[in-house]
Amino acid sequence: MFRTHTCGELRISDVNKQVTLSGWVQRSRKMGGMTFIDLRDRYGITQLVFNEEINAELCERANKLGREFVIQVTGTVNERFSKNVNIPTGDIEIIVSELNVLNTAMTPPFTIEDNTDGGDDIRMKYRYLDLRRNAVRSNLELRHRMTIEVRKYLDSLGFIEVETPVLIGSTPEGARDFVVPSRMNPGQFYALPQSPQTLKQLLMVSGFDRYFQIAKCFRDEDLRADRQPEFTQIDCEMSFVEQEDIITTFEGMAKHLFKTLRGVELAEPFQRMSWADAMKYYGSDKPDLRFGMKFVELMDIMKGHGFSVFDNAAYVGGICAEGAATYTRKQLDALTEFVKKPQIGAKGMVYARVEADGTVKSSVDKFYTQEVLQQMKEAFGAKPGDLILILSGDDVMKTRKQLCELRLEMGAQLGLRDKNKFVCLWVIDFPMFEWSEEEGRLMAMHHPFTHPKQEDIPMLDTDPAAVRADAYDMVINGVEVGGGSIRIHDAKLQAKMFEILGFTPEKAEAQFGFLMNAFKYGAPPHGGLAYGLDRWVSLFAGLDSIRDCIAFPKNNSGRDVMLDAPSAIDQTQLDELNLIVDLKEGE
Repeated sequence: MFRTHTCGELRISDVNKQVTLSGWVQRSRKMGGMTFIDLRDRYGITQLVFNEEINAELCERANKLGREFVIQVTGTVNERFSKNVNIPTGDIEIIVSELNVLNTAMTPPFTIEDNTDGGDDIRMKYRYLDLRRNAVRSNLELRHRMTIEVRKYLDSLGFIEVETPVLIGSTPEGARDFVVPSRMNPGQFYALPQSPQTLKQLLMVSGFDRYFQIAKCFRDEDLRADRQPEFTQIDCEMSFVEQEDIITTFEGMAKHLFKTLRGVELAEPFQRMSWADAMKYYGSDKPDLRFGMKFVELMDIMKGHGFSVFDNAAYVGGICAEGAATYTRKQLDALTEFVKKPQIGAKGMVYARVEADGTVKSSVDKFYTQEVLQQMKEAFGAKPGDLILILSGDDVMKTRKQLCELRLEMGAQLGLRDKNKFVCLWVIDFPMFEWSEEEGRLMAMHHPFTHPKQEDIPMLDTDPAAVRADAYDMVINGVEVGGGSIRIHDAKLQAKMFEILGFTPEKAEAQFGFLMNAFKYGAPPHGGLAYGLDRWVSLFAGLDSIRDCIAFPKNNSGRDVMLDAPSAIDQTQLDELNLIVDLKEGE
């Protein structure tokens, strides 16, 4: 047997015990006639001691060990003279009597340390080495514990785990599908599921009233820190429920995860906010409520005083940064440049300081009397020492989103986005549809199977853009960690939805006939929710990117640089699939 003990388990109570350990050489230090080796495995680090006076040949062999060599040692546990308080095994060391080199190793391209010298690209290329680092491994251990707790919680409520297919038919709406050519059906393609949406609805029709699955999902979309082309959902569905039942069940699950994995007790019900209010006061459908700076609209106060930027704007609004009046002109200029970045798109920023005596000094003083500026100050509830920042624009929604970016930047600069503070929120009453300029039609904001608010159903014929959805998102610290809706279970209402979305009856039948036909055989009212497992883990681990809690992630270009995928395939494979690759010019 290679290992009888782990490097992280031995303690002072084990002194004089003979043990065998296996692992990797973390570092080596030679001090006079003594050689010290830090041995590492998944469970921790233990110091090994080789003494030249006791066994010169063994000590010489130890001196030839390199970083990341795989070794096995046998020796006696000894109390450590110079204790290391930074590790659990810091009270003891192993006086080695036997050394077996199981495998040598090349010098790794970066240090296997929590604070490594390797950049993102090199670590992704050698991900199997990066995973040896405590900081990365602990994220995967947290992920493991989370899936265990999810299964325990849902099992206790009568949910049954069911696997659904990964090779399905392509569906419109939402993100682009990843498609897979079929050799046995030339010219036809499977799609990888963006989510098991229609499949879990079919399970409800089948009588499985409480389903869940920790499911792989695939979306061919542009990437950012909280997106990967393949990701994992905690996918759930329930029959004979209304929105309140779903929210109660999965708020309970969230509280269970916080308690068991973070030791955080969330006793109060989660706050609820309509989508309209979230956009009005925070410019985002996933507002970060760890801090204030709620938007204040200033149209009535700031328009009509000769400042054309405001006078001609469709929206004028701002935020109040408490205690930030000490910002220098250089800092304020930097904020102005921040909001003018192409990805944000504001044309400029107006600021105002509330002085110690209560007067207001602004960057547009020549256009406004102190009386008007005092009205503005009162609208914000600003106090001496506060800083007011104002944006305006021709498009209300666009300007609110720009103000949202400014609010988040100020929250970060003022240290208000504490990763150890958690504020949970349900955003509800989403619009049913959103207009797509690209498509020139209404699109489903969530997906085509979302049930409209019962009281809004009559407006499907008269004003579909005003219809609200029975949909809900859970937001924590400005991150959407999950969302779902009550589903349509009536075939006629589903057909109406497809009609509004521009589907001909023939296209709806071709794409979703299987689902609409299933509804004709007694579909129960049902609804569900999907949590993003990767986002939950990254939130609990305090990470900035979900890549760090995925074993083998893709980079921002959707590439696996370790496996060098995607890649070209052999012509023989293309011929078998009846495919011809004809790249457009420049690709």
